[in-house]
Amino acid sequence: MKSTLLPIAAAVTLAAGAAGAATLDDVKANGQLKCGVSQGLPGFSTPDDNGNWTGLDVDYCKALAAAVLGDADAVEYVSLSAKDRFTALSSGEIDVLSRNTTWTITRDTDLGISFTGVSYYDGQGMMVPRDLGVTSALELDGATICTNTGTTTELNITDYFKQHDMEFELVALENSDEVVAAYGAGRCDVFTTDRSGVAAERLKLADSDAHMVLPETISKEPLGPSVRADDEQWEKISRWVLNALVEAEELGITSENTEEMMSSENPSVQRLLGAGENDYGSPMGLDASWAKNAIEAVGNYGEIYERNVGPDTPLGLDRGVNSLWTDGGLMYAPPIR
Repeated sequence: MKSTLLPIAAAVTLAAGAAGAATLDDVKANGQLKCGVSQGLPGFSTPDDNGNWTGLDVDYCKALAAAVLGDADAVEYVSLSAKDRFTALSSGEIDVLSRNTTWTITRDTDLGISFTGVSYYDGQGMMVPRDLGVTSALELDGATICTNTGTTTELNITDYFKQHDMEFELVALENSDEVVAAYGAGRCDVFTTDRSGVAAERLKLADSDAHMVLPETISKEPLGPSVRADDEQWEKISRWVLNALVEAEELGITSENTEEMMSSENPSVQRLLGAGENDYGSPMGLDASWAKNAIEAVGNYGEIYERNVGPDTPLGLDRGVNSLWTDGGLMYAPPIR
């Protein structure tokens, strides 16, 4: 199967340059951040009946808006399909893409965009009806598989089945809800996407307990925000807002104690919060309190994780590799100094 990214790359190349640099100036002038999110993925970006968006990816948007504008609510959420997300970013329709998107070399070099970090370490999984009677992906020879078009998921599943000398039929649809509906209606034997996405989409099924997630993880899927590659200043802002949320958890700074921590004698805390003479915001065009504003708005990375996808949420996802490096995970922020 040919990569579904190539047509997107061509479209994005044509769109590149439509939005110049100085995204920060545009965001400030508009008084609002335009953030590209999913079409509705529980735990990551989903609207309620009143159009209020929540999720791990949404909280990053709020943190970025708080750092830049001092207002976490100054965000316009733009719902995008997997197919359209990169064109929307490069053309200037959105200022940042925060949409459970995997960082790959093709996307980082061919699409006119730059990834600014990893907000969630994931891997591709598969869900099947329990009555299919399989317990391993290696039993799926000849299966029909549903997924989203324009994703790494299509490529990964092709590689996996080829590697294990198995045949399959792919049903690729653009809208996430259409994919889940097709699977729920029995049009395919398997639903596949990132394991976090499998857990989220399983909640949309009429009888979620009638379906099970197979044990195999068949890929690496580092998910994170991205911005246009023609704006170095905005790229650094996007990167360091994410880093600040991770660093805050390591330093014990939460949404509730930022004022108290301003008087901490820990130099790392002072630098992060912009206490005293510390000002790491000015070089990026931001106030000294940029990180403090972001943390107050949404909390540190741990708070964001637990609130949206953690064990006490419907998704019930353990931290695992998304734990801090000090706890054996992969979450690690470069120092602010």
